[in-house]
Amino acid sequence: MSRAFVNEDAGNDRPDLPELPVPPGPNIVTPRGLADLQDRISRRQADLAALKARPDRLDKLPEAAAERDLRWLEARLKAAVVIDPAAHDLTEVAFGLLVTVADENGVETTYEITGEDEADATRNRIAPGSPLARALFGAQVGDVVTWNRPAGAVELEILGIAHADP
Repeated sequence: MSRAFVNEDAGNDRPDLPELPVPPGPNIVTPRGLADLQDRISRRQADLAALKARPDRLDKLPEAAAERDLRWLEARLKAAVVIDPAAHDLTEVAFGLLVTVADENGVETTYEITGEDEADATRNRIAPGSPLARALFGAQVGDVVTWNRPAGAVELEILGIAHADP
Protein backbone atom coordinates (compact mmCIF):
# COMPACT_ATOMS: atom_id res chain seq x y z
CA MET A 1 0.00 0.00 0.00
CA SER A 2 1.24 3.45 -0.84
CA ARG A 3 2.10 5.75 2.08
CA ALA A 4 0.04 8.45 0.35
CA PHE A 5 -3.13 6.77 1.58
CA VAL A 6 -2.13 6.32 5.22
CA ASN A 7 -3.55 8.80 7.71
CA GLU A 8 -0.61 9.45 10.00
CA ASP A 9 -2.82 11.52 12.30
CA ALA A 10 -5.28 8.68 12.92
CA GLY A 11 -6.07 8.41 16.61
CA ASN A 12 -4.83 11.92 17.32
CA ASP A 13 -8.02 13.87 17.99
CA ARG A 14 -6.22 16.75 19.69
CA PRO A 15 -4.65 19.39 17.49
CA ASP A 16 -1.15 20.39 18.47
CA LEU A 17 -1.17 23.87 19.95
CA PRO A 18 1.85 25.51 21.49
CA GLU A 19 1.59 25.88 25.24
CA LEU A 20 1.22 29.38 26.63
CA PRO A 21 4.41 30.41 28.42
CA VAL A 22 4.06 30.44 32.20
CA PRO A 23 6.37 33.00 33.79
CA PRO A 24 8.75 31.45 36.33
CA GLY A 25 8.44 32.18 40.02
CA PRO A 26 5.51 33.27 42.12
CA ASN A 27 2.47 35.02 40.70
CA ILE A 28 2.03 37.97 43.07
CA VAL A 29 -1.63 39.03 43.12
CA THR A 30 -4.00 41.21 45.10
CA PRO A 31 -7.12 39.61 46.60
CA ARG A 32 -9.06 41.12 43.68
CA GLY A 33 -6.56 39.57 41.26
CA LEU A 34 -6.98 36.14 42.88
CA ALA A 35 -10.77 36.39 42.58
CA ASP A 36 -10.42 37.46 38.95
CA LEU A 37 -8.14 34.51 38.21
CA GLN A 38 -10.61 32.10 39.81
CA ASP A 39 -13.45 33.70 37.81
CA ARG A 40 -11.48 33.35 34.57
CA ILE A 41 -10.97 29.63 35.31
CA SER A 42 -14.70 29.14 35.94
CA ARG A 43 -15.63 30.94 32.72
CA ARG A 44 -13.12 28.92 30.68
CA GLN A 45 -14.35 25.65 32.23
CA ALA A 46 -17.90 26.62 31.20
CA ASP A 47 -16.65 27.41 27.69
CA LEU A 48 -14.99 24.00 27.48
CA ALA A 49 -18.12 22.22 28.71
CA ALA A 50 -20.19 24.03 26.06
CA LEU A 51 -17.67 23.08 23.37
CA LYS A 52 -17.76 19.43 24.41
CA ALA A 53 -21.58 19.47 24.37
CA ARG A 54 -21.71 20.49 20.70
CA PRO A 55 -23.47 17.93 18.51
CA ASP A 56 -20.87 18.41 15.76
CA ARG A 57 -17.39 18.14 17.27
CA LEU A 58 -15.36 17.60 14.12
CA ASP A 59 -13.29 20.71 14.78
CA LYS A 60 -11.30 19.94 17.94
CA LEU A 61 -9.24 23.11 17.81
CA PRO A 62 -11.58 25.21 20.02
CA GLU A 63 -11.59 22.47 22.67
CA ALA A 64 -7.81 22.13 22.54
CA ALA A 65 -7.45 25.91 22.91
CA ALA A 66 -9.79 25.94 25.93
CA GLU A 67 -7.88 23.06 27.55
CA ARG A 68 -4.58 24.84 26.92
CA ASP A 69 -5.96 28.08 28.39
CA LEU A 70 -7.14 26.19 31.48
CA ARG A 71 -3.70 24.63 31.97
CA TRP A 72 -2.16 28.12 31.85
CA LEU A 73 -4.75 29.64 34.20
CA GLU A 74 -4.41 26.76 36.67
CA ALA A 75 -0.61 27.13 36.64
CA ARG A 76 -1.01 30.85 37.39
CA LEU A 77 -3.43 30.03 40.23
CA LYS A 78 -1.07 27.40 41.66
CA ALA A 79 1.77 29.96 41.67
CA ALA A 80 -0.41 32.71 43.16
CA VAL A 81 0.82 34.49 46.27
CA VAL A 82 -1.75 36.91 47.62
CA ILE A 83 -0.54 40.19 49.08
CA ASP A 84 -3.28 42.22 50.70
CA PRO A 85 -2.60 45.92 50.14
CA ALA A 86 -4.72 46.75 53.18
CA ALA A 87 -1.83 45.45 55.29
CA HIS A 88 0.45 48.22 53.97
CA ASP A 89 0.58 51.52 55.75
CA LEU A 90 0.53 54.49 53.44
CA THR A 91 3.99 55.87 54.23
CA GLU A 92 5.59 54.59 51.04
CA VAL A 93 4.61 53.15 47.66
CA ALA A 94 4.09 49.39 47.81
CA PHE A 95 2.38 46.61 45.88
CA GLY A 96 -1.38 47.04 45.51
CA LEU A 97 -1.52 50.71 46.44
CA LEU A 98 -2.71 53.68 44.44
CA VAL A 99 -0.08 56.30 43.70
CA THR A 100 -0.93 59.79 42.47
CA VAL A 101 1.91 61.54 40.68
CA ALA A 102 2.44 64.80 38.83
CA ASP A 103 4.75 65.01 35.85
CA GLU A 104 7.00 67.94 34.92
CA ASN A 105 4.00 69.74 33.34
CA GLY A 106 1.83 69.33 36.42
CA VAL A 107 -0.36 66.65 34.83
CA GLU A 108 -1.65 64.35 37.58
CA THR A 109 -2.16 60.62 37.09
CA THR A 110 -3.07 57.87 39.53
CA TYR A 111 -1.57 54.41 39.06
CA GLU A 112 -2.25 51.17 40.86
CA ILE A 113 0.57 48.64 41.17
CA THR A 114 -1.03 45.21 40.64
CA GLY A 115 -0.02 41.69 39.71
CA GLU A 116 1.08 40.89 36.17
CA ASP A 117 -2.25 39.28 35.30
CA GLU A 118 -4.15 42.32 36.63
CA ALA A 119 -2.10 44.94 34.81
CA ASP A 120 -4.17 47.02 32.40
CA ALA A 121 -2.75 50.20 30.90
CA THR A 122 -6.23 51.49 30.03
CA ARG A 123 -7.08 51.47 33.75
CA ASN A 124 -3.63 52.70 34.90
CA ARG A 125 -2.93 49.34 36.54
CA ILE A 126 0.77 48.59 36.23
CA ALA A 127 2.76 45.40 36.84
CA PRO A 128 5.36 45.42 39.63
CA GLY A 129 8.17 44.65 37.19
CA SER A 130 7.39 47.59 34.93
CA PRO A 131 9.89 50.47 34.78
CA LEU A 132 7.26 52.83 36.22
CA ALA A 133 6.46 50.58 39.19
CA ARG A 134 10.15 50.02 39.89
CA ALA A 135 10.67 53.79 39.94
CA LEU A 136 7.74 54.27 42.34
CA PHE A 137 8.40 51.47 44.86
CA GLY A 138 9.55 52.81 48.20
CA ALA A 139 8.90 56.46 47.36
CA GLN A 140 7.07 58.68 49.83
CA VAL A 141 4.75 61.64 49.37
CA GLY A 142 6.84 64.62 48.27
CA ASP A 143 9.58 62.49 46.70
CA VAL A 144 10.54 62.98 43.07
CA VAL A 145 11.36 59.81 41.14
CA THR A 146 12.75 59.30 37.66
CA TRP A 147 10.78 57.08 35.31
CA ASN A 148 13.16 55.88 32.59
CA ARG A 149 11.02 55.43 29.50
CA PRO A 150 12.16 54.51 25.99
CA ALA A 151 11.03 58.00 24.91
CA GLY A 152 13.17 59.60 27.62
CA ALA A 153 13.25 60.04 31.36
CA VAL A 154 10.37 61.77 33.14
CA GLU A 155 10.46 63.22 36.64
CA LEU A 156 7.38 62.39 38.73
CA GLU A 157 6.47 63.91 42.07
CA ILE A 158 4.57 61.64 44.45
CA LEU A 159 1.43 63.52 45.49
CA GLY A 160 -0.49 60.80 47.31
CA ILE A 161 -0.58 57.16 48.32
CA ALA A 162 -3.88 55.41 49.04
CA HIS A 163 -5.57 52.04 49.27
CA ALA A 164 -7.47 50.93 46.17
CA ASP A 165 -11.11 49.93 46.33
CA PRO A 166 -11.37 46.14 46.69
